[in-house]
Amino acid sequence: MISNQETLNLSPYMAIYDIVVPKDNILRQINELVDFSFILEELKPKYCLDNGRNAIPPIRMFKYLLLKAIYDVSDVDLVERSKFDMSFKYFLDMGPEDPVIDSSSLTKFRRLRLQDVSLLDLLIGKTVEIALEKNIINRQTIIVDATHTKARYNQKTPKEFLQEKSKNARKAVYKIDESMKEKFPAKTTSNEVKDELTYCKAVISVIEKEPQIAQMPSVKEKLNILKEVAEDFQEHLNYSSDTDARKGHKTSESSFFGYKTHIALSDERIITAAVITTGEKSDGKYLQEFIEKSTQAGMKINKVIGDAAYSEKANIEYTKEEKIALVAKLNPILTQGPRKEEDKFEFNKEAGMFVRPVISRQEKPVRVKKERVRVKVRHIILTLKDAEYIQ
Repeated sequence: MISNQETLNLSPYMAIYDIVVPKDNILRQINELVDFSFILEELKPKYCLDNGRNAIPPIRMFKYLLLKAIYDVSDVDLVERSKFDMSFKYFLDMGPEDPVIDSSSLTKFRRLRLQDVSLLDLLIGKTVEIALEKNIINRQTIIVDATHTKARYNQKTPKEFLQEKSKNARKAVYKIDESMKEKFPAKTTSNEVKDELTYCKAVISVIEKEPQIAQMPSVKEKLNILKEVAEDFQEHLNYSSDTDARKGHKTSESSFFGYKTHIALSDERIITAAVITTGEKSDGKYLQEFIEKSTQAGMKINKVIGDAAYSEKANIEYTKEEKIALVAKLNPILTQGPRKEEDKFEFNKEAGMFVRPVISRQEKPVRVKKERVRVKVRHIILTLKDAEYIQ
């Protein structure tokens, strides 16, 4: 059960934060800038409002996840640090003397409470709202583009991902005591994930039997991450098999495995809308969605800037209807159609029209042994069937 209203912290020690957390601290600045009550409204449907024991405030749990993303630590290490780091307690709206949560509560929250919540749109919308309030966004222009986002573990199999985490833990141990190499079990030669998971648990067990090593901060951090990943695999959270990822192409000769992040930016380089798609999706299909999401976030748009991918006919018609200027190079297929390179039209600015280049006699087909040979000024294109060589 959660409360319908926020509570005020009446700890007599709150004044300590004015001494130990400086005004230029990033967490203090975020706390003073952002009103996190929108998180409560978004997560209310995930809780019972009139039955059961009091839940940990959803805003605090969300702030824990924000700290986890900023500092890239495991749930256990994050909660441990929040016991003594006053900037963390200040950010979490806790009194200096307040006890912290159990790390398992944070694990459950990130696994269960955030399902079906459109956090990306929610956070982008809040960012734009704050930027507009602070007059950071002044222009009515957005820039649209897509960037390639590799799959979470870069085409690594679950086994390879577990191997990487166990390797990081072992390397941290070796920096302190190289003789530990003899105590670790032999690496598995099987390709089965369950065998690698068993090996990881054995590595964890060996390290934990050496408390003088396991408690060293550099080792403890890697060990806790390995334990967290192993537990996630046990809970069937397939962290390394990204089933939605697809192969996409950056150029005609290079590809990548993962996603495309389609983004809209203000002139001030603040993201106003974003769409995550599989890697093979076309860039230009999301212009209308960008404009609608940016408008919902509070933007007033009169100009959109993008590359040739956004100059599709549907986009041109939509922006014309909405009275928005679309600044994008026309796709050659719109101006030239499916013509060959030598048949394409050129724009003659003196004549103010498109004209077809003059075909010289040298470009006309010539018969050589019943084969067509097109001779150009700079290029010779030969099509051979019977003859192997023509001088």
